Amino acid sequence: MTRADLLREARRRLTVARIDNASLDARLLLVHALRIDALDLVRAPEAPVDVAAVKALDTLVARRIAGEPVARILGVKEFFGLPFHLSPDTLVPRPETELVVEEALRLWPEDDRPGAILDLGTGSGCILLAFLRQRMAARGVGIDRSIRAARTAQANARMLGLADQAHVVVGDWAAAIEARFDLVVSNPPYVRTGDIPALAREVARHDPRLALDGGEDGLTAYRAIFASLDRLLTPDGAAIVEIGYDQAEPVSALARELNLGAEILRDLAGHDRVAVIRR
Repeated sequence: MTRADLLREARRRLTVARIDNASLDARLLLVHALRIDALDLVRAPEAPVDVAAVKALDTLVARRIAGEPVARILGVKEFFGLPFHLSPDTLVPRPETELVVEEALRLWPEDDRPGAILDLGTGSGCILLAFLRQRMAARGVGIDRSIRAARTAQANARMLGLADQAHVVVGDWAAAIEARFDLVVSNPPYVRTGDIPALAREVARHDPRLALDGGEDGLTAYRAIFASLDRLLTPDGAAIVEIGYDQAEPVSALARELNLGAEILRDLAGHDRVAVIRR
């Protein structure tokens, strides 16, 4: 049996199971099972494979058919052009979250400008580290309630050469933070508790509930974050938070209650996705 044979069989099984992007998933799983890179597969598709490789791919494909996301199986996900290792305590970074980073970079246009950024609920560290990779004079702090998520973020910082710029700590939002920051960013849990069972199985079964559950109305985290902004932000600072597609008005209302302004940004699909909060 060759690499090409294995790829065809994996693609067939995933297609029969109605897995989206079956061809791409099959290729990613095969490369992982064989411990080669994509270019090796292209160069030598007819290379023979041994029994161990067949068994390894069979296990990976079965996991994908059972609903486990490819990123979870591989243990890594690309975000903003960078690889991020995952753990069971971190969300899989999603493309729409890149809008948070894009807006942060827009508000901080100078590559060599020093300053500080705070990431609340940092998870894998993807938002914080993607920003710092583009703004090398900045320094950042990432906070997460999960010690294992914090360890994952710190490991990603080391992998990306940002350990000197990023400090990751365990905490309950910003309760233990006394410094001020030019930017506060967050992708907080915002799914209503009652809506979690209806999420895609890749999310509901495999993303950590702590990172999903936004309370009965989905706004619990925003209340905690917004209440701390007055003491966290520098005079000209701003907070950039991801929101659910139907949360623009309730999030804006929370901001107004605290005499804060909210600007809502839409993602490429046209959905309300990010709120920029200022005094």
